[in-house]
Amino acid sequence: MKKFVSKDSFEDLGFAKLDVSRESRTGTSEAVYCAGKTSEQLLKILRKFREKGIRVLGTRCSREQAEFIANAGEKICYDELSRTISLADEIPASRKRGSSGGKALQTVAKFGPVAVCCAGTADLPIAEEAAKTLEFNGVKVVRQYDVGIAGLHRLLSKVEEIRKASVVIAVAGMEGALPGVIAGLVKAPVIAVPTSVGYGASFGGISALLTMLNTCAEGVTVVNIDNGFGAAIAAFRMLQIN
Repeated sequence: MKKFVSKDSFEDLGFAKLDVSRESRTGTSEAVYCAGKTSEQLLKILRKFREKGIRVLGTRCSREQAEFIANAGEKICYDELSRTISLADEIPASRKRGSSGGKALQTVAKFGPVAVCCAGTADLPIAEEAAKTLEFNGVKVVRQYDVGIAGLHRLLSKVEEIRKASVVIAVAGMEGALPGVIAGLVKAPVIAVPTSVGYGASFGGISALLTMLNTCAEGVTVVNIDNGFGAAIAAFRMLQIN
């Protein structure tokens, strides 16, 4: 652990201390939460990571931030739906070799894909945040969208495909029942993601969160409201343990 707490384990930009040893410690690629940062700060952060040879995924990136970085001369991969961003000239995770991160990615490749499921189209931004994060880390993703319990036949028509996954991420707002239903149908661990989608009594996702925490189906892990990124990293770590 000594090498992880040395002055070389982070890069001090004054307004931010960049973690340059995360992949060595955890096997996951570095990530930056873009919301709340100025466009100038985000640009400096992404450039410094590239200078250090570190792949980095930006989450909750606005269109304005992405346009600023592109106008600064950087080639970017920006997905407006998931609000994720990375620099286009970075090495794809699936091609990395010879590092602790690369070793982790090879381990992940031995197992089945992660199924990312969402109840409705309104949940897509959070589901895609999870999917894009997994793909950035070299994990195959199978998307099963708009399979909410309001039309249970839609979910049941996809169950056999979902059962092939090593981990399932289930994203839902409203009453948040989808993860519990899926957990009663599959062997894989289910990571539940409540979203802030819903009418007044959903309380911005709290109703879905409480439903998921209180599900009677075993094998469900719950992350915070709208936290697709957190669900993806949890799934990635589960794959490394298997």
